[in-house]
Amino acid sequence: MLLLSKIELKTAPADFRFPTTNQTRHCFTRYVEYHRCVNEKAKGDETADCEKFAKYYRSLCPGEWVEKWNEQRENGTFAGPL
Repeated sequence: MLLLSKIELKTAPADFRFPTTNQTRHCFTRYVEYHRCVNEKAKGDETADCEKFAKYYRSLCPGEWVEKWNEQRENGTFAGPL
């Protein structure tokens, strides 16, 4: 018997800081917000609160950008304010 599960696709909610259709800044900001949150929560609190930011940047950002930014963070060359 084959069970079909319902898949619900969502993207980040509208953000008044990014009113145009070009979502490049929105993507970058959500990526930075996620990593700031994780760094802050890693001091003792749960990081589950940060997952909403992860969902947002994953739905907005191309995978190639995320891979590049992850490499830059690992190398200490990421230009964003973390």
